[in-house]
Amino acid sequence: MDIASQLKRGISRQFSTGSLRRSGKYSFRRQNSLDPKRNNFRFSFGRQSSLDPIRRSSAEDDGLTVPDNLDSTMQLLFMASKGDVKGVRDLLDEGIDVNSIDLDGRTALHIAACEGHLEVVSLLLSTRANIDARDRWGSTAAADAKYYGNVEVYNILKARGAKIPKTRKTPMTVANPREVPEYELNLLDIQIRKGDGISKGTYQVAKWNGTKVSVKLLDKNSYLDPECINAFKHELTLLEKVRHPNVVQFVGAVTQNVPMMIVLEYHSRGDLSGYLQKKGRLSPSKALRFALEIARGMNCLHECKPDPIIHCDLKPKNILLDCGGQLKVAGFGVIRLSKISPDKAKLVQPEAIDRSSLYVAPEIYKDEIFDKSVDVHSFGIVLYEMIEGAPPFSSKSPEEAVKLMCLEGGRPSFKSKSKYPSDLKELIEQCWHPDCAMRPTFSDIIVRMDKIIMNGTKHGWWKDTFKLPWK
Repeated sequence: MDIASQLKRGISRQFSTGSLRRSGKYSFRRQNSLDPKRNNFRFSFGRQSSLDPIRRSSAEDDGLTVPDNLDSTMQLLFMASKGDVKGVRDLLDEGIDVNSIDLDGRTALHIAACEGHLEVVSLLLSTRANIDARDRWGSTAAADAKYYGNVEVYNILKARGAKIPKTRKTPMTVANPREVPEYELNLLDIQIRKGDGISKGTYQVAKWNGTKVSVKLLDKNSYLDPECINAFKHELTLLEKVRHPNVVQFVGAVTQNVPMMIVLEYHSRGDLSGYLQKKGRLSPSKALRFALEIARGMNCLHECKPDPIIHCDLKPKNILLDCGGQLKVAGFGVIRLSKISPDKAKLVQPEAIDRSSLYVAPEIYKDEIFDKSVDVHSFGIVLYEMIEGAPPFSSKSPEEAVKLMCLEGGRPSFKSKSKYPSDLKELIEQCWHPDCAMRPTFSDIIVRMDKIIMNGTKHGWWKDTFKLPWK
């Protein structure tokens, strides 16, 4: 299942469980083929998971019967909730899996433990129920029995070797379970390989519900450092608010358990830096298509409300290629800014900037007050590199090249013999203009690049305009 399907499924599931929590009951619907209207059948499994953020209370209804349209799993869970030993045994004899789960990952053992039905628990254990199965919140049957004070059930589970999940508070642990953020992921759904040697603060490959994702772990030494926690929160806040085809997709985060982490979509094709090292100079049409995708992603960041997101570190390493060859802007939110005015900002930690980066804007390099145009400067350098096949002043060391551009106002010449329109060269020169007020906005860049592409297609300047960019 791809990442989009996973997310869609997750959103659907959150919607369903969210509405269920508000009602405090599970709702099942049956469609009559002769009547387009739906009939609602409602009943409650009673007590909910001990780690359910809402922890719904039981709604007793002894006269309630099993709706005819329930599937086998729901029938089993319903019988377990009512303590119906015969009903549970009959269903198991019919071949129903004792470890079947509902949407919340809860088994019949979870539910029987919550309700304190000792005979049902004993029956389920005798039929090889998974004693340590965890629901979507990480709770086990033993934890549920303990939470609801079902001592006999708890003792029999403990005697069989049941484990109680350990919970550790984090700097972002909420006081009220209802405040658990919507993006919160179940730590148990994420598998991270140990011993990968990934350095602090970088993203590594993991699996979330069987799908590859990129995970950034909060370093274990950072939990007591307010600055590190604030940086984590800052990045998380920005990632959560942005949705765009040309911006890396935020999957979710773990903030209520240790280790805390941010989870993003995974890109197997790597980043633009690796692509350029392999391909070298790009054709003007391909460079334009790539640049247009970058500009669209950056325009989304700059147009965020109520405050624009200034990247401050736009470079090929922070531009990813998805499996379809589309570019996505990443790496934003890492550098923290101090807001001077609605349009102006300053670095909170100037030392966090890599001053050997060829893409850094002069205002940032000199630790001055800046605005969104610093990203436009970086964009111009990236576009130049795609056309020329090498970064500016590549014959010099990175430190020398940066000083030449940021302190002395030097700008590289265009050496490529590839045919590209003069409008493109003019656009690049305006993007890295020393006067930030002279640089165009990304919305202007998109309009101008669209015109350049249309003119190029009209005049037949390139034949591969509509070819996939990764071929």
